[in-house]
Amino acid sequence: MSDTTTNPHPGRPVSWFEIGTPDAAAAQAFYGQVFGWSFAQDGEYVLVTAGGEGPSGGIQDTTLSGHPGRPDRYAVICIEVPDVAASCVAAEDAGGKVLVPSQTMDTGLSFAYITDPAGNQVGLFSPPAS
Repeated sequence: MSDTTTNPHPGRPVSWFEIGTPDAAAAQAFYGQVFGWSFAQDGEYVLVTAGGEGPSGGIQDTTLSGHPGRPDRYAVICIEVPDVAASCVAAEDAGGKVLVPSQTMDTGLSFAYITDPAGNQVGLFSPPAS
C-alpha cells in the first residue's frame, strides 16, 4: 500500500484495491489496454487511477519489497477500518489469519494483510489522521 494513500471514497470502507505481481510493467500494460487505467510511480509502488479523480488502487512489484507470508501474485480489496491492529485481532478471533501484521508508515498510514477463513486475502488500512 502506498504511503500516500488516503481513502479516495470517504464513507465507503471498501475503497482501495491492490494487485501484487512480479512484473509490474506487464500488469500496467494489461490493465491499461483492457480497462484504460492510468498509472503513476510512487517509490516502489504504482498508483492506479481506474476512473474518477485520483488513485483508487495500486500495483505492488513483489520482486522489489519482499512480502514474507504473502504470495507473489495476488489481487485484494482493501478495507478502511478505524483500528488496524484491533481488526487483525478480530480477524483471528473469527477464524482468519494475519499475513502481514499491523504496520504504520512514516506518513501515519496503518495497514495489514489478513485472510478470511477460506484463505482469501484482504488488505486493511487506516489513513493518516488529518
